[in-house]
Amino acid sequence: MSLHGLVRQKTLKNTIRCRGTALHSGDRVAMAFHPAAPGTGIVFRRSDRAGASLRADWRHVRESMLCTTIDDGAGLTVATIEHVMAALAGLEIDNAVIELDGPEIPVMDGSAAEFVFLIECAGIVEQDAPRRAIEIVKPVRIADGAKSAALLPSDGMSISLTIDFTAAAIKRQTLRWELDAETFKDEIASARTFGFLDDVNALRAAGLARGGSMENAIVIGDGRVLNRDGLRFPDEFVRHKILDALGDLYLAGAPLIGHFSGTRSGHAINRQALEALFADRSAYRIVPMRRAESAEFDWQAGKRRATA
Repeated sequence: MSLHGLVRQKTLKNTIRCRGTALHSGDRVAMAFHPAAPGTGIVFRRSDRAGASLRADWRHVRESMLCTTIDDGAGLTVATIEHVMAALAGLEIDNAVIELDGPEIPVMDGSAAEFVFLIECAGIVEQDAPRRAIEIVKPVRIADGAKSAALLPSDGMSISLTIDFTAAAIKRQTLRWELDAETFKDEIASARTFGFLDDVNALRAAGLARGGSMENAIVIGDGRVLNRDGLRFPDEFVRHKILDALGDLYLAGAPLIGHFSGTRSGHAINRQALEALFADRSAYRIVPMRRAESAEFDWQAGKRRATA
């Protein structure tokens, strides 16, 4: 097959390794990013489970609190994958094997920035296979009370989100962002996860957030940000929700060509949006990505800026 005019799949040039603390379990975790052959997709491999592996796929997501967890149904799990999935999506990595020696991805600094750094240090290479995308051709909408999400036809990939919290430090924030590797690195990747001081004891009693600290999360108490260095962006909260959505939507198995719109949406709604999309075969089609048609997806293309 001629690849002339087509966007090629990408993988890593070299293996790269890191260690970090898991956000919820608090355990130290060793992780490695490995190159993978065309068509592999994103695969998680558990070195502590005799190399058992699990593909990153929305059908493997199980219900979980505060993070995205995949499960093979037989006891093999990988938790808190959304930030590393966002880094892979933002840098357009199609094929990689992510190896770890425990059941949860390390949180690093609470954003995707350190994963982006590692991937770029490993290097990115094109492969002799065309990149395919999932094009939204018919609107798909879901709602759960005040929470809602929609996947809509659009020329490129973009995400718009609205969040609304009673905490004075957050309140209502809205942002629209169009996918591009450079703006991802500059405007989305470093936005950190956040939580409320009042919730810490209850979360830890439930076995969650045991590795959380002001080194890897924005902490809000008495309506204000408690981190000494403050925020990285005035609207860092909604930027992080866009990061989460990007990572969750990459569990479709390929990049989306369309617009995701969410209001008070989170991991559960993000997954439900994919489930609703794939339940309607007339709502999407699989297409090869052509260079002239996919400027937003070409990591060497011109920059776009996020606009509120």
